[in-house]
Amino acid sequence: MKLAITGATGFVGSRLVVRLHKEGNRVLVLTRNSAFAQKVFPSEAFPNVEIITYTPTVSGSWQNVIAGCDGVVNLAGEPIAEERWTPEHKRKILSSRQLGTQKIVEAIANANPKPSVLVNASAIGYYGTSEITTFDESSPSGSDFLAEVCQAWEAEARKVKDAGVRLVILRFGIVLGLGGALGKMIMPFRLFAGGPIGSGRQWFSWIHIDDLVNLILEALTKQEIEGVYNATAPNPVRMADLCQTLGQVMHRPSWLPVPAFALEALLGDGAIVVLEGQKVLPKRTLESGFEYQYPNLQPTLKQIIK
Repeated sequence: MKLAITGATGFVGSRLVVRLHKEGNRVLVLTRNSAFAQKVFPSEAFPNVEIITYTPTVSGSWQNVIAGCDGVVNLAGEPIAEERWTPEHKRKILSSRQLGTQKIVEAIANANPKPSVLVNASAIGYYGTSEITTFDESSPSGSDFLAEVCQAWEAEARKVKDAGVRLVILRFGIVLGLGGALGKMIMPFRLFAGGPIGSGRQWFSWIHIDDLVNLILEALTKQEIEGVYNATAPNPVRMADLCQTLGQVMHRPSWLPVPAFALEALLGDGAIVVLEGQKVLPKRTLESGFEYQYPNLQPTLKQIIK
C-alpha cells in the first residue's frame, strides 16, 4: 500500500511507520519538522519513507500528495497532558485536531484518485470521566473540555464520508509501551518512589502499543471495518491496581502516592487526564473479531519492562 501518515514522529506514529515499512508499504510522512523526521526515519534505513513538510492547519501544495494514496492515517494533535491548560494551550489542543482534520479531509475530497479509507484518531476523553459508569462505543459524549474536543475532532473526520471514503474513528485509551505515559511512571518506581496517583480509584483504560498498531492496520485493510471503535484493551483497571501491578513487575514498592494537589499545581486543569478516568470497553472492536495480543495488564507490563 501507499499510505500518508500525520503525527508519524510521535509515540504511536513512529511505531506504526516502522511496522508499515517493514511490511513493504510506501509511507508518506507528513510533518511540520522535516529535519526531526529525517532523524527518526533516516533514508538509508527507511528507503520507502518519503518526508513531506506541511502546515497541518493551512491548505497548501502538500495536499496534492494525498492523490494516489490507498489510505490516510491522521494521528496529529497537540499533546494533551504535558503542560498547564492555559487558554492558549486549550486553543492549540482544539485547533490542532479540528482544523488539522479539516485540512486532511479537504485534501482527500480534492484528490484524484482518492484514498479508499481515512483512519482518524480520537480519544476516550469523548465519554467524559466517571468512577462508576462503564462506557462503550454506543455511549453518549461527555460535556467537559476533552469531550468537546473529541466531538469537534470526530465531526470534521465524518465529513470525509461525503467524498465516498470509508472512515474509521479509533478512540484511543492510554497507550502503553516504552515511552508515553508509562515511561513517565517507570522512573519514580525505579527510585523506590512509585505509588498511586490521586485517589487511586480512577479508572485507567489502556492498550498495548502493538495492539493499537495492529488495530490501525486492520482498519486500513478490512473493508467491513467502518465507524467508531474503542482502541482500549478489554480489561481496564483502577489506578491503584495499575501502580500495584507495576511495582510487582519492577520488584519495587508501590507505597508513595502522588497527591492530587501536586499534579494540579503542575498541570492545572490538565491534571484531569490523570486524576479522573473512565472505564471504557471495546465492544465493537471485539465484535469485529479483533484479537488482542495483550488483553491483560500484568503480562503487558512484563513484556514492556523486560
